Amino acid sequence: MTTDSVLRSQHDVLLLDLDGTVYQGNDPISGAVEYLRGASEHSGSGEKQYFVTNNASRSPADVAHHLVELGFDTSEEFVVTSAQVAARMLAERVPAGSTVVVVGTDALSAEISLVGLSPVRRSEGEPAAVVQGHNPATDWGMLAEAAFAIRGGAVWVATNTDATLPTERGLAPGNGSMVAAVRTATGSEPLVAGKPAAPIMQDAIRLSEATSPLVVGDRLDTDIAGACTIGIPSLLVLTGVSSALDAVRAEPSQRPTHIGFDLDVLNVSSERSRVGTKDGWSAGVEDGLLVVTYVGAGAPDPLDGLLTAADAAYRSDRAWTTVKVDGAGTDALARLLT
Repeated sequence: MTTDSVLRSQHDVLLLDLDGTVYQGNDPISGAVEYLRGASEHSGSGEKQYFVTNNASRSPADVAHHLVELGFDTSEEFVVTSAQVAARMLAERVPAGSTVVVVGTDALSAEISLVGLSPVRRSEGEPAAVVQGHNPATDWGMLAEAAFAIRGGAVWVATNTDATLPTERGLAPGNGSMVAAVRTATGSEPLVAGKPAAPIMQDAIRLSEATSPLVVGDRLDTDIAGACTIGIPSLLVLTGVSSALDAVRAEPSQRPTHIGFDLDVLNVSSERSRVGTKDGWSAGVEDGLLVVTYVGAGAPDPLDGLLTAADAAYRSDRAWTTVKVDGAGTDALARLLT
């Protein structure tokens, strides 16, 4: 295998998600630190690694500090948050010094101040804008202040619209759930900074000076959809929210270029993780079933089967509801796709 064939070597910047991709809560994803460390050791690559997150509750410095504590080699300049992007979007839309009602953490307020706007918590004196980001302490009163301002004509920017937020205990309501409450109360629709909307990806590409970026994430509806929005390749890792079956069922706007069980696929041939029909496998839609069959010699590789299944599903124009896996030794793939 040549260095040029390694997946990470084909990209000058990795745009990496955080939760579910490199860490889960207070712990790194198993192997993630090692898989990302030492690009030259693995592949001769010297790509930059930018961490791109929809989470607006922490400052870039805090995010970088947490990553370094977990063993990742990074710094504040390589972190892009939806709070930064939301602040930039508002600075382009309202006059300098304008008041902005902040529904979110102090870190979000700080980003608003950094772009020359004035963060406030109450809708008084006709604020020019509202910015809404995740804060576990958000209550009815805060949402009401946002609604008052938006009904009064304020520009509304949401840092992200993630319906859920991964935690150690499972999926909890995310910023999108709170945004939905304000949307219902106002009949208005926010501008969105974070994935899958284009602004955060565009800002990350601009800041990193990427010419051949690769988006890496665990969620089809944010990370992969964000890559699709601006037409760049992506890698879905099955270490977080989206499952193998989710990947096969993905709608066109959320389909990854590559799929891997973890970040180690960055360090091997790009064909190892690229969606497509693999040797020894066949797949197609028959009578409402997506049938995946192994006919090769030796032990079947479940990742090859998954990539073949996804390719067939993406190419087919016929409806299917269930996956059927045939062939000796395919139990692991069958478990993944049921």
